[in-house]
Amino acid sequence: MLCMSDLQPPVEEIVETSLRSLWDVVNQLARLRPPGGDEYRVTIFGSARTRPGDPVYQHVRDLARELATRGCTIVTGGGPGLMQAANEGAQLGAPDNPRNSIGIRVELPFEQSANPFVEQAYTHRTFFSRLHHFARLSNAFVVVDGGIGTTLESLMIWQLLQVRHLENVPLVFVGPMWRGLVTWAREHMLKPTPPLANCADLDIPTCVDSVAEALAILERSLAAHRSARPAAAHLAAR
Repeated sequence: MLCMSDLQPPVEEIVETSLRSLWDVVNQLARLRPPGGDEYRVTIFGSARTRPGDPVYQHVRDLARELATRGCTIVTGGGPGLMQAANEGAQLGAPDNPRNSIGIRVELPFEQSANPFVEQAYTHRTFFSRLHHFARLSNAFVVVDGGIGTTLESLMIWQLLQVRHLENVPLVFVGPMWRGLVTWAREHMLKPTPPLANCADLDIPTCVDSVAEALAILERSLAAHRSARPAAAHLAAR
């Protein structure tokens, strides 16, 4: 005689099926970009190890301050180092707009709180959901000196642009280390037969030598973003 337990699917199968269903819901919701109106959000990826007083710290703070004076919202990983420099610059550039300094954190045993210049903090339990939050929230990305974490973040955005899950979103690499990464990619991905990537894929990031050059690129993108908003609002009203 069969028992009822013999007719029920295994627990593992129920869990797997439920998780797949949840991911379907998440994937559908992830197709929606959060409404921002005229808001233009710039994510700055960079090292947590750089100290205040280091030249690159000051350069990043200056870039974020200039962007904030132009009405941009600054998004970082919310930690110390160059993330703190960017959030500090956001406050300096727009002291009357505290919501323009965002930190998207991940739970780590050695980073207990957001840096003191973060006004809006989000905390994720996994890198996967955190990285996706960056992608959904941001209108542009600037990558400055960083380590493994910064490289992970940058390559994910690069691939999302490659497969057009993100479009019309600048990805700006600042400094020689990132120019070297793109050179390495061209050397090792384009020379094999057949190539391991398309030439156009390696043109996605824009490499510059200074934050002043990065600012010029973002100013053009910001102007295009704002000029498109009235047209979008007009079409929505029809």
